[in-house]
Amino acid sequence: MEINAAATGQAQSTKAANGLADNFETFLLLLTAQLKNQDPLEPLDSSEFTSQLVQFTSVEQSIATNKHLESLVSLSSASSANAAVSYLGKEVTADSFTSHLSNGSTGWSFTLPEDSTETILTITDKNGDVVLSKTQPLTKGTHTYMWDGKDTNGAAQPDGDYNLVIRTRNAAGGLDARNAEVTGTVRAVTFENGQPVLEVSGTKVRLQDILSIVDLSGPGV
Repeated sequence: MEINAAATGQAQSTKAANGLADNFETFLLLLTAQLKNQDPLEPLDSSEFTSQLVQFTSVEQSIATNKHLESLVSLSSASSANAAVSYLGKEVTADSFTSHLSNGSTGWSFTLPEDSTETILTITDKNGDVVLSKTQPLTKGTHTYMWDGKDTNGAAQPDGDYNLVIRTRNAAGGLDARNAEVTGTVRAVTFENGQPVLEVSGTKVRLQDILSIVDLSGPGV
């Protein structure tokens, strides 16, 4: 979780600050000893000491900046977590090529901007291997494709995440990719790489992929 990462970063900054303080104290002790024991007729060059003081100041400022950034990260993470939790129990629709097959059933929704004489639906497993591919004409509008979990040969596939790739033949003869959608109730919120992820019908959905929200206890949002 990002909160834990921020805590780790703060600990590292604290350690760095403590180490800098120790080094700076040692530097001052050495400087004092050298000044006490210098030859009055050939005094030490002060430019080197000044340069080292400037370097210590620069490092100290960098550590202070890191601390401020870590505080901002913590606040941002807490804000994202609160926003994600607010989706619990609500029905959302989101862009998602991935859907979770459970007990031989899963599905995707997608919208076509125009009639398609050739729509190619290809289902792949988590390794990217093609499990099933079919071609059919579809009209303009929103469609739902339900999959019974069987591959091209009719063999049942194990529960897990599967991707749907949608392509339609355009007027020029080329293929256009279309987005798939998933709709369901948010049942859980987890964190992956510091980012909140919603669990919708067994599918992981990022907040930025949400298209619509429906509060099941009130009017749609």
